Amino acid sequence: MESTIAAIATSPGESGIGIIRISGEESLNILNKIFYPASKNLAPKDNHRQLIYGHIKDEFGHIIDEVLAVYFPAPKTYTAEDVVEIDCHGGIVPLSNTLSLVLRCGANLAEPGEFTKRAFLNGRLDLTQAEAVIDVINSKTNSSFDVAMEQLRGRFSKEINEIRKEITDVLVDIAVNIDYPDEDIELILYDKLEKELRSIKKKVDYLIDSSDTGRILREGLNVAIIGRPNVGKSSLMNAMLRESRAIVTEIPGTTRDTIEELINVRGIPVNLIDTAGIRSTDDVIEQIGIDKSKKSLESADLVIFMIDLTSEISTEDYDILNQVDKSKLLILFNKADKTARISEADIASFAREVHYMITSVNDSKSVDEIENAIFEKAGGNLLLGKESETDKLAGSQKSNIVTNARHKNMLERAATSLGEAINAASGGMPLEFLEIDIRNAYEELGFITGDSVQDDVIDEVFSRFCLGK
Repeated sequence: MESTIAAIATSPGESGIGIIRISGEESLNILNKIFYPASKNLAPKDNHRQLIYGHIKDEFGHIIDEVLAVYFPAPKTYTAEDVVEIDCHGGIVPLSNTLSLVLRCGANLAEPGEFTKRAFLNGRLDLTQAEAVIDVINSKTNSSFDVAMEQLRGRFSKEINEIRKEITDVLVDIAVNIDYPDEDIELILYDKLEKELRSIKKKVDYLIDSSDTGRILREGLNVAIIGRPNVGKSSLMNAMLRESRAIVTEIPGTTRDTIEELINVRGIPVNLIDTAGIRSTDDVIEQIGIDKSKKSLESADLVIFMIDLTSEISTEDYDILNQVDKSKLLILFNKADKTARISEADIASFAREVHYMITSVNDSKSVDEIENAIFEKAGGNLLLGKESETDKLAGSQKSNIVTNARHKNMLERAATSLGEAINAASGGMPLEFLEIDIRNAYEELGFITGDSVQDDVIDEVFSRFCLGK
């Protein structure tokens, strides 16, 4: 890591300001070669952490840009190295010309995520905090931002390290009893170990359970609105968007393609998908839309199946019902503001063992109730910090939420190892057998924070970053 790296740290395109970031031991020397302060009394070396006005000039003395420059000496920087930032005008010409000059003066072009990778390798961040940087940047709602910021501040790492500390205490007990066996306390020891391991596994399991909500916060909840033509699908989408995004007419088959919009439902990012009405048709174009509607069912986390209360339940409704996984189905019997042709008995029979609501999408109260149902499906109670039994056990009123698939995978492996250790303890297996499984769990949790992780995993994590971060 002896090389000095540089990159444009801001998004491409035209803007008021664009930033060139430089990190490494040659950062200040490079700045001194190209930056000419407007006042000679304001040298960056003597005025670190202060923005200094001046000009960037090339090797021939030509002015490249009018800038503000700042020097951050190590170790109190993002990368824990010497860092320089040059605030240029935000156009592509001044930015690219300034970066080219920096590279000619000895810096290497940074790889995607290399600044954050250096922060990790220099001990400035652990691996979970480094990964949280991406989540902060990509946050879709305030709730997803809050969870990412908690992880960036080290809250998730702290919980993982606390669990590892409990595992260490168990390993110490085992090591002492292996080295100094005492048959009189052996039965007591096994009972104690089993209780401690179950307590630890419960905390790990809870983190695993939170991952569904975490994935939704990170990627969004995919909600497909399906049903026959003219049941109110597009009207529901418009009501939830608070704007007329989808065309609404009395003509069946108006929606020929899927329409997708990202909305914020109580802090949950929701990918709302309005689909073409599903029915038998000879129209080739409409059939393409219907086929796409059916594909949306497969990728959806929640399927809102709408039925028109002013029409009788049809065989097509039953066909749609049979195509949907009941565990992710919400049935809306819509147009409750009009005269119904479906009896309560028919509703109960059709929607047995399925969550259903009687609504009118023209009524704001009904829309609020639908949004509440979506919020609950997404695990919104976790975001509200509602106390669970595991939270009480951990002494916390707001649990960490696992948003990263890599973290979930390591937690699942740790839970498996702990489960095997529990079975070994309850079966009175030799302590050496327990020790192997418990150490595996300890190592697997270490992979999460980066305490024990291979180089290829590190490279994979940082390859997902954007250039300049």
